[in-house]
Amino acid sequence: MPTELELSHELAYYTLAHGDPAFIHQHAVDAFAAQNAEPTGKPIGVIFGLIGLYLHLERGFTGRQVQLAHMRLGTSHRNWTMPRLPNSRGTVRVSDVLAAEPGQERDAMIDKWCASVWDAYRDVRGEIAEIVRRELGVDWIVPL
Repeated sequence: MPTELELSHELAYYTLAHGDPAFIHQHAVDAFAAQNAEPTGKPIGVIFGLIGLYLHLERGFTGRQVQLAHMRLGTSHRNWTMPRLPNSRGTVRVSDVLAAEPGQERDAMIDKWCASVWDAYRDVRGEIAEIVRRELGVDWIVPL
């Protein structure tokens, strides 16, 4: 049985080869980072994953726009604090995404995966929104 990490690599082959300029790969990376976070891991990975999910699901950012936001956030050398990790981090898993037919069905499943993970972290939504406001600005919008 493949591990979650191995399955994420298989999904990466699909998302990186995807022809859509919106860069759906970023959403898969963010969902995986937040869903598979460990308390002993680096907080930056979880925070950036959650910021990506917030920007995508609540602000309508494309993967490319989220990637640019991550790049901008990466220029500040902050000590990020690990958010509270929920026990359950979403009901949709990488295997569910890979089980969907490649194309529109799989792309939609990536969005369902993102929403499932983001919903699991609903208790830290305000914290993530505040980081975005503080670090990127209230009205920060990235052109495509």
